[in-house]
Amino acid sequence: MLNRVLVSVENESDQVPSQFFLNQNFPNPFNPSTKIKYEVPGNGNISLKVYDVLGKEITVIVNEIQNTGIYEVNFNGNNLPGGVYFYKLEAFDPSIKKMILIK
Repeated sequence: MLNRVLVSVENESDQVPSQFFLNQNFPNPFNPSTKIKYEVPGNGNISLKVYDVLGKEITVIVNEIQNTGIYEVNFNGNNLPGGVYFYKLEAFDPSIKKMILIK
Protein backbone atom coordinates (compact mmCIF):
# COMPACT_ATOMS: atom_id res chain seq x y z
CA MET A 1 0.00 0.00 0.00
CA LEU A 2 1.35 3.41 -0.95
CA ASN A 3 1.71 6.18 1.63
CA ARG A 4 -0.06 9.44 1.00
CA VAL A 5 2.21 12.46 0.82
CA LEU A 6 1.47 16.06 -0.04
CA VAL A 7 2.90 17.30 -3.32
CA SER A 8 2.35 20.07 -5.80
CA VAL A 9 3.67 20.27 -9.35
CA GLU A 10 4.23 23.57 -11.15
CA ASN A 11 5.59 24.47 -14.56
CA GLU A 12 8.36 26.86 -13.53
CA SER A 13 8.94 28.76 -16.77
CA ASP A 14 8.25 29.01 -20.45
CA GLN A 15 11.85 28.12 -21.29
CA VAL A 16 12.38 25.18 -23.62
CA PRO A 17 14.95 22.77 -22.16
CA SER A 18 17.42 21.26 -24.61
CA GLN A 19 17.66 17.94 -22.75
CA PHE A 20 15.86 15.74 -20.24
CA PHE A 21 17.33 16.46 -16.79
CA LEU A 22 16.58 15.57 -13.16
CA ASN A 23 18.04 17.95 -10.57
CA GLN A 24 19.10 17.02 -7.06
CA ASN A 25 16.38 17.82 -4.55
CA PHE A 26 16.85 20.88 -2.35
CA PRO A 27 17.35 21.01 0.53
CA ASN A 28 18.95 17.63 1.03
CA PRO A 29 18.83 16.39 3.77
CA PHE A 30 15.33 17.71 4.39
CA ASN A 31 12.68 17.80 7.12
CA PRO A 32 9.84 17.46 6.25
CA SER A 33 9.66 18.95 2.73
CA THR A 34 11.95 19.36 -0.26
CA LYS A 35 11.75 20.52 -3.86
CA ILE A 36 12.52 18.35 -6.88
CA LYS A 37 13.10 20.12 -10.19
CA TYR A 38 13.21 18.47 -13.62
CA GLU A 39 13.35 19.50 -17.26
CA VAL A 40 11.26 18.00 -20.07
CA PRO A 41 12.52 18.76 -23.62
CA GLY A 42 9.43 17.46 -25.42
CA ASN A 43 5.83 16.55 -24.66
CA GLY A 44 5.47 13.09 -23.21
CA ASN A 45 4.34 10.80 -20.42
CA ILE A 46 6.27 11.67 -17.25
CA SER A 47 6.51 9.45 -14.20
CA LEU A 48 8.14 10.56 -10.93
CA LYS A 49 8.12 8.05 -8.08
CA VAL A 50 9.71 7.75 -4.64
CA TYR A 51 11.21 4.47 -3.39
CA ASP A 52 12.67 3.33 -0.07
CA VAL A 53 16.13 1.74 0.23
CA LEU A 54 14.66 -1.72 -0.40
CA GLY A 55 13.21 -0.59 -3.73
CA LYS A 56 9.61 -0.51 -2.50
CA GLU A 57 7.53 2.15 -4.20
CA ILE A 58 6.46 4.68 -1.57
CA THR A 59 4.45 7.12 -3.66
CA VAL A 60 3.75 8.29 -7.19
CA ILE A 61 4.28 12.05 -7.43
CA VAL A 62 3.66 12.50 -11.15
CA ASN A 63 2.18 10.13 -13.73
CA GLU A 64 0.80 12.18 -16.60
CA ILE A 65 1.49 13.67 -19.98
CA GLN A 66 3.38 16.93 -19.53
CA ASN A 67 4.34 19.62 -22.00
CA THR A 68 7.85 20.81 -22.68
CA GLY A 69 9.11 22.87 -19.74
CA ILE A 70 10.87 23.06 -16.41
CA TYR A 71 8.86 21.66 -13.51
CA GLU A 72 9.23 21.85 -9.75
CA VAL A 73 7.60 19.44 -7.31
CA ASN A 74 7.15 20.13 -3.60
CA PHE A 75 7.51 16.78 -1.82
CA ASN A 76 6.40 16.50 1.80
CA GLY A 77 7.68 13.46 3.70
CA ASN A 78 5.91 14.35 6.94
CA ASN A 79 4.20 10.92 7.10
CA LEU A 80 7.39 8.98 6.31
CA PRO A 81 10.06 7.76 8.73
CA GLY A 82 13.49 9.34 8.53
CA GLY A 83 15.95 7.63 6.20
CA VAL A 84 17.31 7.39 2.69
CA TYR A 85 14.89 7.51 -0.24
CA PHE A 86 15.32 7.48 -3.99
CA TYR A 87 13.27 9.35 -6.55
CA LYS A 88 13.08 8.15 -10.13
CA LEU A 89 12.00 10.17 -13.13
CA GLU A 90 10.97 8.14 -16.16
CA ALA A 91 10.32 9.70 -19.52
CA PHE A 92 12.79 9.70 -22.37
CA ASP A 93 15.63 8.31 -20.23
CA PRO A 94 15.20 7.10 -16.65
CA SER A 95 17.11 9.03 -13.99
CA ILE A 96 17.47 8.30 -10.26
CA LYS A 97 18.64 10.52 -7.38
CA LYS A 98 19.03 9.95 -3.63
CA MET A 99 17.48 12.12 -0.92
CA ILE A 100 17.68 11.95 2.88
CA LEU A 101 14.78 12.64 5.21
CA ILE A 102 15.88 13.57 8.73
CA LYS A 103 13.37 13.36 11.58
